[in-house]
Amino acid sequence: MTIPADLFEAACAARANAHSRYSGFRVGAAIRLASGEVFGGCNVENASYGATICAERGAIMSAVAACGAIEIAEVLVLSEANPPWPPCGMCRQVIAEFAAPECVVWCVNDSGEGSKRPFAEFFPQSFDASAL
Repeated sequence: MTIPADLFEAACAARANAHSRYSGFRVGAAIRLASGEVFGGCNVENASYGATICAERGAIMSAVAACGAIEIAEVLVLSEANPPWPPCGMCRQVIAEFAAPECVVWCVNDSGEGSKRPFAEFFPQSFDASAL
């Protein structure tokens, strides 16, 4: 498995800025848009916990703020965990809002261990408001 170096580096750089004073777990993420642009994000915890933002959602919000309409081709989640952590349920729903049909998710740790799977395997039946 060859992890995309630019996504790994963007996730590492973002993770360095994580605010994880409550859990102690620093997480970084990077997304690649269908256009090729890369955006990073880190977890930003809050004492209320409900206001905490995961790294994946931070990267997505940065991309939307910079570009407007986006389509995500790849997501990389970087944690220290073994096995590496996948996106949480809330992040999966947000990814689903912007994911290209062929979107893939990399879950990796600092040692480069991990997996790559199609996003559809992580979240096969996401909520879609257009069905209403």
